[in-house]
Amino acid sequence: MRPTLRLLEPQLPTNRLIDLCWLRRDLRLHDNHALFQALQGDVSVACVFIFDPQLLDELEQDSKQVAFMYACLQSLQTDLRRHGSELIIAYGPAERELPRLARQCNSQIVYANRDYEPYAKHRDHLVGQSLLAQACTLQLYKDQVIFEQDEVLTGQGAPYSVFTPYWRKWLLQLGNIGVPSFDSLSACHRLLPLAPLALPSLTELGFSEHTLTKLLIQAGSAAAQEALQKFSTRLHLYEQNRDFPAVNGVSRLSPHLRFGTLSIRQCVEQCWPSDSAGASCWLKELAWRDFYQQFLWHYPDTATQSFKSEYQNLEYSNNEDWWLAWCTGQTGYPLIDAAQRQLLHSGYMHNRLRMISASFLVKDLLIDWRRGERFFAQHLIDYDQAANVGGWQWAASTGCDAQPYFRIFNPITQSQKFDPKGDFIRRYVPELAALDNKSIHAPWLSRQLPLEFRLGLHYPAPIVDHSTQRELALALYKRSSDS
Repeated sequence: MRPTLRLLEPQLPTNRLIDLCWLRRDLRLHDNHALFQALQGDVSVACVFIFDPQLLDELEQDSKQVAFMYACLQSLQTDLRRHGSELIIAYGPAERELPRLARQCNSQIVYANRDYEPYAKHRDHLVGQSLLAQACTLQLYKDQVIFEQDEVLTGQGAPYSVFTPYWRKWLLQLGNIGVPSFDSLSACHRLLPLAPLALPSLTELGFSEHTLTKLLIQAGSAAAQEALQKFSTRLHLYEQNRDFPAVNGVSRLSPHLRFGTLSIRQCVEQCWPSDSAGASCWLKELAWRDFYQQFLWHYPDTATQSFKSEYQNLEYSNNEDWWLAWCTGQTGYPLIDAAQRQLLHSGYMHNRLRMISASFLVKDLLIDWRRGERFFAQHLIDYDQAANVGGWQWAASTGCDAQPYFRIFNPITQSQKFDPKGDFIRRYVPELAALDNKSIHAPWLSRQLPLEFRLGLHYPAPIVDHSTQRELALALYKRSSDS
């Protein structure tokens, strides 16, 4: 249970209409669609953020995800103060708190950017109904994707379940329509002047203040702009470097896209029209993000159920000892353990490693993909339900456009291919640092290990044999598809 919060109530002018801009996954003033629309009228606008206990209560006290969001809110508050305004904070169910604030402000409209996750859709429906009851409307806008909902459909008017034809149409429509921008920042002088309002502390919210000091990714829109600028100088190398976790080859912008400190439109403008293979490759990754958001919006049950009906009742063995070994990075497979330890240490995992680690959990350890999806939800700073569910169901061969069930990553060959010198492994599994570049990928297969190193003592022996588990996984999926 979270402690009782004492939030400062804003000192609002009486007998004045004040519309609200409800910020959620868009913690920035720049190129913010809902904020832009809110600032077009003659009514003053105040920005609001609501801490949702239903979402917060799912997370641990030392959640890096919450700490990063909190740091983003601190940055946003600073930006608002530059324009003489403040971020109004509430704590509680949005369907209760937002109508309460709207009554205080005599609001006629609450502006917000659309969210596509099942819980968010339900929450926004309840908020909209509550606001209507007091003659106020909730107006939602597209902001976190380029194309949403029904904007990219097949010729039969159905959502795509395969990415490649979706990508072709997505790219065609991008060429026809282009990328809009919303100059919300230049209109921020019209935000409602407010006296300073303190954010509740992380401790008051039930989380650890110390986690803020352990964040390895800078938060806020200024940090996002700096990160984008740095990535733009190596964007042309993205395609050739993106799969190697020891190389600085990916954008590291996913936390900023998740919390909206960076506009997706600005990202697309960086790589379209594309002038390099790297830019084209990153544009495709951004389209994958749209694809998964649209798919979850059309198929909300896939958040917890396999999309492919033949795999909805896979009889996973769910060995608890293996589960714990995977969670803590003690499986005996160096690249898997390095990936898991990177996640626990930083709240981030390289995208190639997410695929390999997910495949290992489901098809080597025969553990339900939903458990892995929830584990990532607990630990990833950039946790995005649509992309995370899509990625896990892809690895488990249960989702849309998933890899065939008989394609099973070999954790040793993946390690040799994508961390050839073992640099990434040595960073996160330092007990293997003295092993040579060949032995480090599979110490148990080595003919000569350092004299001071004892497999099973200094580092665990593999908890499973990949070849054996591969055959068991193939049989599991075949039984399920034949039944």
